[in-house]
Amino acid sequence: MAFTTRGGYTGDSLDLSRKVLYLDLGSNESIQFPEQVLSKWHFQKVSEPKLAQEILENNPFPVGLVQLDNLTAMQYDQVQHLVNDTPHTNWIALLHKPSLDHPTIRKLIHDLFYDYHTLPLPEVESVTRLQSTLGHAYGIEVLDTPLAKAEHYELECQMVGGSEAILNIFGQIRKVAATDAPVLITGESGTGKELIAQALHIRSDRSRGPFIPVNCGALPDTLIHSELFGHEKGAFTGAHRQNIGRIESANNGTIFLDEVGDLPLELQTYLLRFLQEKTIERLGSSKTFGVNARVIAATHVNLAEMVTQGAFREDLYFRLNVLNIQVPALRERVEDIPLLAQYFFQHLKQEGNSPARGFSRDALEYMSQYHWPGNVRELINRIRRALVMGEHKLITAEDLGLEEQLAAPLIYTLEEVRSRAEKDMLQKGMLASGNNITKAALSLGVSRVTLYNLLDKHHLRR
Repeated sequence: MAFTTRGGYTGDSLDLSRKVLYLDLGSNESIQFPEQVLSKWHFQKVSEPKLAQEILENNPFPVGLVQLDNLTAMQYDQVQHLVNDTPHTNWIALLHKPSLDHPTIRKLIHDLFYDYHTLPLPEVESVTRLQSTLGHAYGIEVLDTPLAKAEHYELECQMVGGSEAILNIFGQIRKVAATDAPVLITGESGTGKELIAQALHIRSDRSRGPFIPVNCGALPDTLIHSELFGHEKGAFTGAHRQNIGRIESANNGTIFLDEVGDLPLELQTYLLRFLQEKTIERLGSSKTFGVNARVIAATHVNLAEMVTQGAFREDLYFRLNVLNIQVPALRERVEDIPLLAQYFFQHLKQEGNSPARGFSRDALEYMSQYHWPGNVRELINRIRRALVMGEHKLITAEDLGLEEQLAAPLIYTLEEVRSRAEKDMLQKGMLASGNNITKAALSLGVSRVTLYNLLDKHHLRR
C-alpha cells in the first residue's frame, strides 16, 4: 500500500512525483481510499495543519487532500491559512454532501480549493472520478510554471471589453478606419487612446506603412520643432547631421500626436500648414517636402476650452476634430473590469513566478467599487504589483492596494453622483420590468422617449 504517515513509499512501480499530502483532522470516519488509487499515488498522511505546513516548506506536494466535515472554528481558520499559504499545492476538499449546505464551507472551497470530492468513497463507482480529480490537480500544478516567451507580449496592443460603451468604440473604429480624415481621440489619461490610434492604423489602408507615436507633452520646447519636422545639418548648435522628423518618418503611414494640447502656439501654426498642404519644411531649410501621412491626435484636456482661452488655435482645432472618438473612463464601464482584470492577469503572470491563480471574491468586489482615477493603466499597474508582492493563491484587495483607497472618503462632483444614481436606477428599472420599455418607463415615471434617451446616454443595452 502506497500510504505513509511520515516516511515515503519506495516501491519501484510508483512515480514519486505523484505525491498527495492527506490532512486528517481527526474525524470520526476513517477514509478508505480505493486500492487502485493507492497503487498509483504516493500518499502521506498528517493530522495537524502546522505539520502539513512544515512538510510543504521542504517537500513539494503537487496535490493535497483535506476533509472539511465538522470543522471547529479554529480548524477552519487553520485550514484556510494552510491552503492560502501553500500556493504550489492544489488542494482538494473531501466532505459529505450535507456539509455543502454550510455557506462558510462553500465559500472556503470556492475561494481556495482546486476541487472537491464527496464522501464516502465507494470501492468501484468513485474510483474513476477520484483518479480524474487527482490527475487534473496534479497536471495543472506541473504545467503551472513560468513559460519561456519567444517574444515580449505587448499588452498595449490589445483592447478588451464587452460593455455597451466599449462595443460602441469598436463600432466607431471600424467606421473611422476606412477613411483618411484626421481623427481626434479624447478621454482621460490611461483610458487607452493610443490603443485606439493603433487600431485605426492597423485597420486602415495604411497598415503596411509606419505608425509613429509622438508624446507632445514629453518633448522639450527647444526640441519639439526639430523632432516633428526635422532639421538640416547646421540648423542650430549641435545639429551635426541632417535629421528626419517624426512626421516625415510617418510617410505613407500614420502620425499619432498624443497630448496635442501641449503643443506651443508656434508649432501649432506649422502643424496647421501640414494638415492643409501636406507639406513640411525642415528646420534650417527653405525647401518643402510632401508627406503623405494621416494625422491622429489625442488629448485628455478640453481643446474647445483651450481655444476660448487663447491657448489653442481654433482653425487647428477644427482641422484635427474632423472625426472624434470619446473614450469612456474605466468607472463608466464597470462591467468590463472582471474581464480586463483576468485578461491582464493571464499575460502579466508570465513576467514572473507568481503563485497566484486568480482573484479572490473580495478583490473583484473592491475593483468594481473603486473609482479608478488612473483608468486601465492603473488597473494594469495594480495587478502587476499584486503579482510581484502577493504570496497567496488568490489576489486579494490588500494585494491590489485597494482596501486603503476605499477606506478613504472619495469626493465626487454632484454631476457624477447624479449620473451614477441615474444609471443605477435605470438598470434596476429595466431588470425589474424584464427589459420591457413600457413597464420600465412607467415604474421610473418617465416617458418612453425619455427612457430611450437615458439608455443611450448611459450606453445601456436595450
